Amino acid sequence: MDTQRNSTTQGASVGSLLTTLTREVTDLVRGETALAKAEVSEKTHQMMTAIAAIAVAGAVIFAGFLVLLAAAVALLNEILPPDMTPWLSAAIVGGVVAVIGLIMLSAGLNRIKAQNLAPRRTLDSLQRDRELAREHGHNVKEELK
Repeated sequence: MDTQRNSTTQGASVGSLLTTLTREVTDLVRGETALAKAEVSEKTHQMMTAIAAIAVAGAVIFAGFLVLLAAAVALLNEILPPDMTPWLSAAIVGGVVAVIGLIMLSAGLNRIKAQNLAPRRTLDSLQRDRELAREHGHNVKEELK
């Protein structure tokens, strides 16, 4: 009789543990999904900001080419010897503006790095959850013994 009651109590405990485990795992998955969505949204916003910076840098590079080429070429045409003026003036001005544009482009690209786009908090949280689930599984096995 004692064995039957002990078996029934243990069965109820196992059933209760499994119900609790199922509910907690479901809540955990929902929470992790919400965290991942929020983090991906944040990373998407960061990427869009960086893309906007790159686009602005491109527009500045283009405007710089137009304005500086016109003004600097005209100025250098006055300074350089007449036989070199048409090509050397344009080459000097174009090179300077291109270097400035490349520096701006590099700054924008540095904002978009693969390591910055990874959902670090979600990955860390999933790692902790996996360890907790292993520990919980070990504890359940110990209780069942």
